Amino acid sequence: MSRAPVIAVASIGAVQIAILQDLLPVIEAHLPGWIVRPATRDLPQPDEAYAASRSQYEAEPILERLSALGETADRILGVVDLDLYAPGLNFVFGQAQPGGPAAVVALARLRPEFWGEPPNADLLQERAVKEAVHELAHTWGLGHCADPTCVMFFSSTLGETDRKSNELCTRHAEELSRSLRPAERQPHG
Repeated sequence: MSRAPVIAVASIGAVQIAILQDLLPVIEAHLPGWIVRPATRDLPQPDEAYAASRSQYEAEPILERLSALGETADRILGVVDLDLYAPGLNFVFGQAQPGGPAAVVALARLRPEFWGEPPNADLLQERAVKEAVHELAHTWGLGHCADPTCVMFFSSTLGETDRKSNELCTRHAEELSRSLRPAERQPHG
């Protein structure tokens, strides 16, 4: 009998515990058959990834630190309440190592208050779940989707994130199912 894939979720720096606690079961509910649990260790604020010229943190060094964390899990998802970027992009809501094992979701720009709106915990959670599912799917090799309602649609704006669903389209759901076959899955750590 095959085991369910395990995703460990680690906070990076100062992340409100309530946000993490609320995210775990919601991510698990949107990824049937996956076990989502807290990581055994969290990471400190990634000062080495800070780019003073941009007042942002580069995502790739954070992914490298997550990957080296030593979690016994199929994938590790980092949650950070900082503004992230990737070279060539003004910002990212999240980033992943295609093919695994690490992904990160950046809460800063997902927060309504970042954009001058009143705080809204439900909207923040909805956005964070979409980004978590999107980035985790990248770790299993899924690419972007042309369907603007698929969670794998590339969001270059928050409006695009809000418009897409938190579900995979049929094609990507089948692709993910194929990639999760037990013979191809090896735990990281």
